[in-house]
Amino acid sequence: MIPRYIVNFDSRELPCQFTECLVIGSGIAGLYTAIRASNKLAVTVVTKKKRGDSNTELAQGGIAAAIHDADSPALHRMDTLEAGAGLCNEEAVEILVTEGPDRVRELIEMGANFDRHGKELAFTREAAHSRRRILHAGDSTGEEIQRTLNRKAEENTRITLLEDHSVIDLITVGGECLGALVWSEKEESLEIIYARAVVLATGGAGQIFKHTTNPEVATGDGVSIAYRAGAVVTDMEFIQFHPTALLLPGAPRFLISEAVRGEGAILRNIHGERFMPNYHPNAELASRDIVARAITSEMVRTGSNNVFLDLSPIDAEKVKKRFPNIAKTCGLYGIDIAREMIPVAPAAHYMMGGVKTNLNGETNIHGLYACGEVACEGVHGANRLASNSLLDGLVFGARIAEHIIRVLNKPMPNKVDVVFDRLKPGDVTIDYEWLRQQIREVMWDNVGIIRNESGLRQALDWFEKSEHILEQQIKDICYVPVVNMLVLGKLIANAALQRKESRGGHFREDYPCPDDEHWKRHIDLCKEDL
Repeated sequence: MIPRYIVNFDSRELPCQFTECLVIGSGIAGLYTAIRASNKLAVTVVTKKKRGDSNTELAQGGIAAAIHDADSPALHRMDTLEAGAGLCNEEAVEILVTEGPDRVRELIEMGANFDRHGKELAFTREAAHSRRRILHAGDSTGEEIQRTLNRKAEENTRITLLEDHSVIDLITVGGECLGALVWSEKEESLEIIYARAVVLATGGAGQIFKHTTNPEVATGDGVSIAYRAGAVVTDMEFIQFHPTALLLPGAPRFLISEAVRGEGAILRNIHGERFMPNYHPNAELASRDIVARAITSEMVRTGSNNVFLDLSPIDAEKVKKRFPNIAKTCGLYGIDIAREMIPVAPAAHYMMGGVKTNLNGETNIHGLYACGEVACEGVHGANRLASNSLLDGLVFGARIAEHIIRVLNKPMPNKVDVVFDRLKPGDVTIDYEWLRQQIREVMWDNVGIIRNESGLRQALDWFEKSEHILEQQIKDICYVPVVNMLVLGKLIANAALQRKESRGGHFREDYPCPDDEHWKRHIDLCKEDL
């Protein structure tokens, strides 16, 4: 059984502080929510490492918004629904594409510098978009957005940002969230932060897989924390694997932006043959799930560990100007991207599922909200449209802030008496670093790009045999993410086994076709189900 809390504690003995709004996470979703909420509320933002240690910081391609005269929210809506493979919440998508342009304009007013042609914004195209609607800042768009939001938050006297503060669990009483149990790395101690509203904006979970484009902090903490507190999670089987991550010995799995293919780059196998037209009419601009599976199939067919991304169809001067960060990083490993092909392979990238919310970011726990990658309001369906993720954080972060300010009728909580002492003394023989690597291996081998019943059952068996670790007091707080990964892995594998079809980011080779009659629906999970 998954315990309610993963450390023993007595709230009466812990120091505490109070804030009107507690935001957990400092990427685009967390900071933008905090900035908007601070118009009326005192906000505390906690982040487990440093501000900027997030997927936002690493986002290359850009942010999608129907701002160009040749574009429209209706077209953006159509593309998003098409990518979502029948599982998008159409109302959520409508909100995303209609409110998105104003949120992006606000970001520009805050000082975000996107690329321009003269005085006009420059737009690029990515896979599955019917128009050039991606605003970008070279190939470091996320870094520019993070810089902008960091500066705005730092200037704001109503926002307190606590770095090196890890949320261990949410404090709940009677189906209501009252705050969070937090570990301060500086003080090396637990404390409780009480709040009228708590917003989960903890980002993604790519580190649960052996190969990922995500930073080390992306361990799926928010989903596991919410699940233990009784929140419903949904669509956990839908994981997006980015088709093109750098694959070189000794090099990190550095993301090679989809915008490279949007500008004209093509994929070749180890024999130099272009192969994507054999897999889909849209070739390199097919949706990410199709391209990732095509690359995987091509590697199996040719007995190789990678394919190549060929940028030679793009003007060499444009390559260096448009993709300076990619050029610089590949150059460190001796690759001139304007002249030489880049070895690439798929890697885990984005989680479409997450904590289930309504259109205002509310979960089933009163006072608990979620936005960004940790949340699932249904906008991405079974497969996220490229560059919709940053927009998602802005749009639904703003809606959460508005709801807390105008609608949430909840007083500041008082201190509560919560005593949890059910965990056994920690087993010093548990090697948590080994456990972390095992989780990543099990997930990549059995719950990866191509799945089947045998592999999924093997994964679930492994997680169930490892679950006894959750019954023990963790020996070092730094290993909390490993415990969260154990919970998360079981959730993903369980949902993937249940869904006996292939759709979007979930592909079952034993059920290779979509089955709308039985599976055009969502899989919700809560603690009672497992």
